[in-house]
This record gives sequence, C-alpha cells and structure tokens, in this order.
Amino acid sequence: MTTLCLLHRVVKYNCKCLSGLLAVPRYKSESIRTMATSGTIVALDDAKSFMVRCMKSVGTKEEHAVSLAEVLLAGDYRGHFSHGLNRLDMYVHDVQTKICCSDKEPIVLKEFAATAHVDGNNLLGPVVGNFCMDLAIQKAKEAGIGWVVAKGSNHFGIAGWYSLRASNQGFLGMAFTNTSPLVVPTRAKKPTLGTNPISVAAPAKNADSFVLDMATSTCAVGKIEIQSRKGQPIPSGWGVDAEGKEVHESEKVLHGGGLLPLGGTEVSSGYKGYGLAMMVEVFCGLLAGAAYGPNIRKWMNTTVEADLGQCFVAINPDAFAPGFPERMSDLMNICRTLEPADGESEVLVAGDPERQHMAKCEEQGGIAYHPNQITHMHELAKKLGVEPMKVKA
Repeated sequence: MTTLCLLHRVVKYNCKCLSGLLAVPRYKSESIRTMATSGTIVALDDAKSFMVRCMKSVGTKEEHAVSLAEVLLAGDYRGHFSHGLNRLDMYVHDVQTKICCSDKEPIVLKEFAATAHVDGNNLLGPVVGNFCMDLAIQKAKEAGIGWVVAKGSNHFGIAGWYSLRASNQGFLGMAFTNTSPLVVPTRAKKPTLGTNPISVAAPAKNADSFVLDMATSTCAVGKIEIQSRKGQPIPSGWGVDAEGKEVHESEKVLHGGGLLPLGGTEVSSGYKGYGLAMMVEVFCGLLAGAAYGPNIRKWMNTTVEADLGQCFVAINPDAFAPGFPERMSDLMNICRTLEPADGESEVLVAGDPERQHMAKCEEQGGIAYHPNQITHMHELAKKLGVEPMKVKA
C-alpha cells in the first residue's frame, strides 16, 4: 500500500469537561465529522476504560494510557471519528513494537519566564501535549503568555484538545503539530509537507467558546479514499497526480500523487495553505529542533522514531483590554444570527458542529460507532487478552 492508502486504515476529561472541545469545515455529504445518528452505542466511560485496558496490556503506564484515552474519546465525542477509537490499534502497535516509549516523562531542556523547550522523549503524543500545554498555561498565569515547543513527540490526536485545555481555564489556547509529508507544495510534484493542523480556542461568556481546528490541506486523505471506494471523482482542489497536475481521479492521488494545500491550486490561492503549512513547520519542527518537512518519517512507518515537533501557546486575555469574553460572544452571535443563504438552515461558527454532535451523544447515551468498528475492537481485545468493550443493547 502507498503511504496515502495506509492513512485511511487509522482514522478531544470526563464527560462534562469534554463539552468545551473543535471545528472543521462543513460538508453536506459523508463528512469525516459524521453526526452520530446510527450505529452501536457505547457509553463514554466504557469506551474510555476499554482504551485504557488495551494500552496497559502492552506496557503503557496507567496515567499515560488515561491521557491517550481521553484525547481519543474526545475525538469521537466531538464527531471526529478519524482521530478517535479508530486510531487505537496504531498506538497499541507503536508501544508494542517499542518505536514509541512508555516508561519516561517529558523533560524541560531550556526555560525562560514565558517560554520552554521540551523533549518529549518519544512518548505518546497526548502525554507530551498535556505536559506542554499545562506548562504554557502556568506561564500564562505568571507572565501573561506561555509558549512551549516540543521535539521528540508522536501523533497527539486532535489539536483542539490542547487549545481547549487552555480556553477551559479562561485563556486563549493555540496548538500546532507537524505531520508526515502528504501535501504537495504549490508548483511542486512531491509530497513534502504534512497536513500540519492549526487550532485556536478562545473563551466566551456562559461556557461558550470559539474553537478552530483545521488542517492546512484542502481535505483529509480519507475523503479521497471514500470517493475511490464509491468510484466517484474528487472535487477540484483536492489532489494532484505524480506530475503535480490537478486531477479528479482519486487513484492518481492515492498512488504516486498527493494532497493539495488548503485553497487547492495556485489559481485558487493554494499558496496560502502552503504558506500556513510552512508556518506550522516554523513553530514546530524548526523552532523545536525536531524532524521537519520531508525529513519526517512516512505515515505508518514504524521503523524509525517520529520525532514530531509541536507548539503550544496560552495567552491570558486579562493582560490586554478587559472584556474579552463579552466581545468574543458578541462576534460569534453576530455571525450566528446572520440570514442564511438560500438552501442553508443556519450560520455556524467554529466549534458549533462539534457541540451539536456532543449533544446528540448525550441524547442517545453514548457514541454511535459503526458495527465494523465494534467488530474490529472486539478482535483487538481478543488479540490483547483484555475484556471487550461494552456496548449498549
């Protein structure tokens, strides 16, 4: 399988705390953030405890296993099934093969009043991410801002988990990470940059929040594989072939091609997404001294360490003009109350689709997983010798 094909095989802390968490663009059909309206229901606590059992069975420390489970659970709870339970076996494999460490802790290499450089010691991404954002928050409390970068990290789940970790305490939060090279820069032919996500979360009144969590590519590769399985063409701006030419045939993107930056081709401003992806590399790989660009291991390659670079920022709004939450609420409500265009039901802001999904989960008593996902988890449980995940009848 190609690197891109492999990506589809792996697709934001108790229930109350989860209700603050992320947003990506809306799609009218087969969104990666699918509303949980059908499938097998699993209570949140049961999903979390299952993930903890699996990780502990391969030697992960309990506190590290919990950190991972909370992030994966949040991904599913918020409707981002590509970054939830579906990735569990990837993390199991990483610890099992010892390509990812489970017996260390992150360490601070260099520190100033408002900044820190951290070595993640090749630990699970959520362990590194929580450590760094908590450090950034502490610095923001003392200095007004905290900016922490890490090297030696791994895949950390949804970026919004970390930005929300700050906004849930009244701070503005930002999180960035570089990733395996899947995106072809403008005018190029070779995948060189990652989908390099950006997340910004800002607190508003009445527990409301603005939560942006987006990739710097036009779409996730999983969307392209969906079109491939359906035998349907992909929209303009999604991908290129091995010659760097925009194509509508998914197979040409999956086999030798790559993803286009956010915006698509140059004529539709894809160079802006390319620039954003480079900005993430500046904050992450370059500033932290981690792997960057094409030097990052290929996706799902478990023969070398990932050495991802990540960046976490917390800002105390009280260091600036008073009344930030009120203004944040006002701006969001201005947008929400705009008259919808013909054919649209409502105008949303970043974070609203996820809140709708979480409300649906609460209504149905848990997260709705596809039956195939449940079957796969039962097989994983049997393989690891742990108690299967409980499901609701």
